[in-house]
Formats: sequence, structure tokens, C-alpha cells
Amino acid sequence: MDKLHELAAQAIEELAAGGKTVATAESCTGGLVSAALTHNPDSSKAFLGGVVAYANSAKCRLLGVSESLIEENGAVCLEVALEMAKGARAATGADFGIGLTGIAGPGGGTAEKPVGLVFVAVAGGDASEVKELRLDGDRTEIRISSAIVALEMLLSIYRQSSIFREIQDGKSSG
Repeated sequence: MDKLHELAAQAIEELAAGGKTVATAESCTGGLVSAALTHNPDSSKAFLGGVVAYANSAKCRLLGVSESLIEENGAVCLEVALEMAKGARAATGADFGIGLTGIAGPGGGTAEKPVGLVFVAVAGGDASEVKELRLDGDRTEIRISSAIVALEMLLSIYRQSSIFREIQDGKSSG
């Protein structure tokens, strides 16, 4: 959990410095990313809110995920993760959105979608990114690993954005 909290603190610090915000939409992690972000006392400077959308109906109703997309592909797919991330942004007005959907186990897995399959998306800035993870471990380990990847992706996309480059240029020339 130390790495998770360190990444969350780093994300809050960097986003706040750039005047940017983030929101989350979580399924398999059950709010773990939001909890890590709000562990930081300065979280309100950059974290706008989060939705734990475990049921498919919540993904659709709260985040705008297409029902037909879930019917065609299931809730655990890259397209749903990306729609969740975009839905978190739209619901809160955040600059960046994080979406996570997957199978943390111990049950629920199939041959096509085994336990440990997680899709993580970050939308915002100049780009969006979705990763497919195939994780080993128990439920807790899968959830923590997924949350860590989500924050690493957020930092990566933010650092690629134009606002971050402007801040870094200002620091190096000042």
C-alpha cells in the first residue's frame, strides 16, 4: 500500500501544481483509487470525486456507458473501461478520468476472462490510454496492483500533456 499512497500523493501534487483535476470510475477496485487519492490531506486541490459502479446498471446510469456495449462485450473490456473514464470526467468536469473494470476474484472468472483480467483507462489531457492487465494474486493483490497501474498511467498521461510541459519549461527557465 505504500507505493499506492506514494503514487497518489505524487498525482495530487503534480495535478494541483498544474491546476488540473481528476475523477475516478471504479468497479473491481471498489473505490481503492479514490481512497488512495483522498488519503492525502491536499487531495481536494485536484480530486473532484469518484463513482464506484459495480453493477452494470450503475455503469450505464451514472457514467453513461452504453448498454449495448456491455451486452455485446461484457462489462470487462477495454471499451467499457474507456467509457467509464470518460464518464467520470463528464460527471464531474474533471480534466482527467480514470476507469477500472475487471475480475478481482476469487470467483467470477471464465476461460475467456479469467480472474486477474483488468482493464484500466485514463482519459484526458491530449490523449487517452487503455491497458489490459493479466494479474496474479489474491483479490487484495489484484485490486492494489490495478490501482497502482491506474495512478502510474494518470501520471504518465499528465506528464505528456501540454500543461505539464509548460510548467516544466517555466521551472527550468525561471
